[in-house]
Amino acid sequence: MFVFLSRWHPGDENCNNKATSTSSFFDNGGKDALDRHRDDLAPSTSKNFVLGNLTNEERDFWQQPDDQGYKPCLKFSDRYGLDSSRILSDRRNYLVVVVSGGLNQQRNQIVDAVVIARILGAALVVPIMQVNVIWGDDSEFSDIFDFEHFKTSLQADVRIVTSLPSTHIGTRPAEEKRTPLNASPEWFKQHYSKRLRRDGILLLRGLDSRLSKDLPADLQKLRCKVAFHALRFAAPIQALGDQITQRMWSQGPYLALHLRLEKDVWVRTGCLPGLGPEHDEEIRTERRLNPKLLTGRTNMTQEERQLAGLCPLTAKEVARLLRGLGATSWTRIYWAGGEPFGGSRALQQLKQEFPNLVNKHDIATPQELEAFRSKASRLAAIDYVVSLNSDVFMPSHGGNMGHALKGHRAYTGHRKHITPNKREMLPFFLNSSLPQRDFNAAIRELHRESVGQPAMWMEKKGRDVLGYPVAECMCKTNHPS
Repeated sequence: MFVFLSRWHPGDENCNNKATSTSSFFDNGGKDALDRHRDDLAPSTSKNFVLGNLTNEERDFWQQPDDQGYKPCLKFSDRYGLDSSRILSDRRNYLVVVVSGGLNQQRNQIVDAVVIARILGAALVVPIMQVNVIWGDDSEFSDIFDFEHFKTSLQADVRIVTSLPSTHIGTRPAEEKRTPLNASPEWFKQHYSKRLRRDGILLLRGLDSRLSKDLPADLQKLRCKVAFHALRFAAPIQALGDQITQRMWSQGPYLALHLRLEKDVWVRTGCLPGLGPEHDEEIRTERRLNPKLLTGRTNMTQEERQLAGLCPLTAKEVARLLRGLGATSWTRIYWAGGEPFGGSRALQQLKQEFPNLVNKHDIATPQELEAFRSKASRLAAIDYVVSLNSDVFMPSHGGNMGHALKGHRAYTGHRKHITPNKREMLPFFLNSSLPQRDFNAAIRELHRESVGQPAMWMEKKGRDVLGYPVAECMCKTNHPS
């Protein structure tokens, strides 16, 4: 079970409905069980610590955003229910998917695979996890996620099976590798339905961003149901994530910081880590040898990328941003992410400002981590649990994990999620004559509307409901959708 510190508690009668009650994180005991589990993990110091002798700026740092009364609310249409009986009774058509990338890329593709199976009226075979080309992680679905929970949670939406039936084992699946980006449900039906009916099996690879983010309301709710309810982590991952959370909370509230300082991040973004000529040249060399790794805007210089807000924040920049927002030297920080390029040197300036900077290797014992050694996706899942449970979360750079946690934390009560305004804050970073008080005031004002409060962005085409679950997947307490 995930642990949530939020003003919302499951069981709110105004937003419960049949669609959510069959697939909830909280279906084993409801509100009382959640409260007991949360209280077991979070000691009283975590809840009372921020009431001490703090300045207004320090209080503001831990202040949670106003959720404006929005709660999870997944009420499907009558038509959706009628279609379900036909889809779930089909025993002819099966969708096989191969998902790739890191943990959160895999999660996104699994979500879309469920929705595509629903669109095509096919049963979904448990997704095949492709070995990660960067980290070599060979984890399978059940190593990372609770398969039985996944299957049960979606039993009213899509039929999930562990393998193909004997009638289909000898059939060579029709494989399609040319699915365009942002394809609509109608496109999937038009191009795949006939082939699926003919062969009984369809194999899809490379689903990343293939399904459009602009979907009918029922399919948007299904995406939320998969991401926020069905994809629960496997028990060993969840247990260790809970234990680390408890150890972090034992001394008060904590900030979870997703640091994107790995070598591949610097290579892909076209930016430099600023650790000296030797390290910068290593990144330039890697980029020259593998020019295809650079993602987008290949004609921009390092300086232009930085001014456009496209570069990851360095440890020094993260420290200045947190100080400007009101974090103090005693702030406990759990940093999530892979090994930084440059090792401990890359974190030195952040560690100097915030001595209570730790990660899973500092908090868990070697014995507890042994089962996850060399399993990057499972280690990332532990980071996800601890970050989701944190009092405040901030990513140092955009990416799948930051986006996923933005929506997940919104869905669990709009808990504080700081989105760095890199483009607008850079001039203040470069102005060395600006007094610290003015710098702090400018940084706080820039981020006043970027702390995880409800955001609908209804006018923005292509807005991902998993990052912005209002209003398709959430409703006002007194106005259920």
